[in-house]
Amino acid sequence: MNDLLFQEALQALPPVFREKHPVLAVQLGSGWQLPEGALKTVCEVSYADIPNLGGATVVSHAGTLRLCETASGARLLCWCGRRHWYEGCEWETVVMPAVLSHRLGCGTLLVTNAAGGIRPGLKPGDIVILKDHIRLSPLSPLRGPHNPAFGPRFPDQSAVYTPALRTLLHEAARCQGLELTEGVYVLSSGPTYETPAEIRAYGILGADLVGMSTVPEAMVASALGMQVAGVSFVSNLAAGISAEALDGNDVVDCARAHSGRLGRLLLDFIDRFTAAR
Repeated sequence: MNDLLFQEALQALPPVFREKHPVLAVQLGSGWQLPEGALKTVCEVSYADIPNLGGATVVSHAGTLRLCETASGARLLCWCGRRHWYEGCEWETVVMPAVLSHRLGCGTLLVTNAAGGIRPGLKPGDIVILKDHIRLSPLSPLRGPHNPAFGPRFPDQSAVYTPALRTLLHEAARCQGLELTEGVYVLSSGPTYETPAEIRAYGILGADLVGMSTVPEAMVASALGMQVAGVSFVSNLAAGISAEALDGNDVVDCARAHSGRLGRLLLDFIDRFTAAR
């Protein structure tokens, strides 16, 4: 990856972002948002004003970076939306939130997304904690000449999703009256939805969920030495499992309908995480 692109983006952020190290970075995928007014917003920057990131182009992705503060004074980075490889972005753009969070001194990243359910029994509205992922595509943001700034040449990926953070997510869910399961997420490059045959193959390989994001950011964050947690909201059943054709508008509508409890889960997790710091 071209390190200069990250340096330019970092330098463009207002000085307030460097006043105090954020303890947590949260990347909000489709349907995920924090309750209004739950956290104090210290500063907000449009993605369009961050060099080499650029404005979000996908519906339900706000495309803003918020520097937030809890009542106890802990600071967080809230990446409201993401850029995707299928948009035609370079890898530096896709993983920018993970890299900038790390360079601002943040050691933990929580990534969220809306995904298609593959595992029997999953239904729209379910929430699944990621315990692992499958990257079928040979594409990797870490390809190219090795730069030690992004970790070792061959980073270990045996525990990308930190067990202690998964436990904390379960505790937050129980407090909110939610029962979360754990699962494996498979990355599809998009922007087309998968074929029924592909979904059957993914299920045989052990995938519980399918989506078009999350894995690149999690890979890079883990390589950088960050702790990583991932949560998927099941917004639809994958192709061939449901008799209905997949429609992006239906996915967005389902995610929005459940945004309240998704936000409460995030806030409870944030409270628990920051209290333990």
